[in-house]
Amino acid sequence: MDIATVIGLALGLALMLLGVVSGGLALTDLIDIPSVMITFGGAAAATIISFPWTSTIGVGAVTKKAFQNPPSDLPGLITTLVSFSEKARREGLLALEDDINELPEEFLKKGIQLVVDGTDPELVRNIMETEIGNTAARHAYGRGWWDAYAGFAPGFGMLGTLVGLVGMLKNLGGGDASAIGQGMATALITTLYGSLAQNLFAAPVVRKLTRRSEDELVIKQVMVEGTLSIQSGDNPRIVKEKLASFLTPAERVALKDDGD
Repeated sequence: MDIATVIGLALGLALMLLGVVSGGLALTDLIDIPSVMITFGGAAAATIISFPWTSTIGVGAVTKKAFQNPPSDLPGLITTLVSFSEKARREGLLALEDDINELPEEFLKKGIQLVVDGTDPELVRNIMETEIGNTAARHAYGRGWWDAYAGFAPGFGMLGTLVGLVGMLKNLGGGDASAIGQGMATALITTLYGSLAQNLFAAPVVRKLTRRSEDELVIKQVMVEGTLSIQSGDNPRIVKEKLASFLTPAERVALKDDGD
């Protein structure tokens, strides 16, 4: 569970509700079913139109990734690649074949297998980087659903406000000032809903999914560089220093503590 997503969402809702109560409003003043249908339902409908049905069905699985904290041990991965480099220099590339099945990551398995099979280094890089590019494209497509929703929500919020204003103006001839004020307040709720849907959920989810994608692609890039270094027979210490450039200063310290 990604505690940052949960805390951020809970904190945002709590502060908003606190601000409403502190402003002298009751929570029921912000609940309007027609506004919910127009804003949230309308934005969802427009997003569904924008994507194939399979994307809408799979949006739950994509959204779940924003609330998960996938395990990532980049220093451990680098240590593994350095050990492979040492073994390859000592026993030859074919000696790595016995270790391939023990690797947990299919992408790295494929890269090491290509090296063991004697594939040209440039072709190895092209194959692995092509897969990275396709992975990035799939990630962008997956989070595109919420990106579209974030764009539609404010517009439908404004549309709901216009609908409310039409109803208010239609009854303007009654001369009841309190009814006019109530109608205006109800009309503006949809604008509030649209902004809330965009800024407290949809847009933050898109950013979190983008960060998840970036982290995964960095890991894959480390695998590419490590695989090619192993194939070229680089000194293990050079391999370690090269791959350590992907780490934060704190992770580099941890890597040194593990390896030296």
